[in-house]
Amino acid sequence: MMNKMTKSVLAAAAVATALGGFAAPAFAQRDPAYAAARAAGQVGEKMDGYLGVVGAATPALQGIVNDINIKRRAVYSERAKATNATIEEYALTAGCQAILATAPGEKYQAPDGSWQTRTAAPPLRDPRCP
Repeated sequence: MMNKMTKSVLAAAAVATALGGFAAPAFAQRDPAYAAARAAGQVGEKMDGYLGVVGAATPALQGIVNDINIKRRAVYSERAKATNATIEEYALTAGCQAILATAPGEKYQAPDGSWQTRTAAPPLRDPRCP
């Protein structure tokens, strides 16, 4: 169970993520291969703040995911230091925000670890989400 201080740090991280934008997806949006994989449901947002492969991974698809996740980790590291959070705490908060920002038809990871397709309803999110 998270203590009050951790919840405060995560709430601050959520605000920083919302105000600062989610940099890694913005970079990724410029990659047509990423956009195509996301639209086809081959990749999705994971609860831990990283992108995941849904189903079988090809070397090209895994390369796209690895590249985006390396960029995300760098952003998380920088922002975690600024908010006095761990990378894992910040990444979880970013994952909560990324899942919330998915559009209908896109894939995301549910709290039970299964891949879900976003509908018009709110996505299933981790209870630790701020």
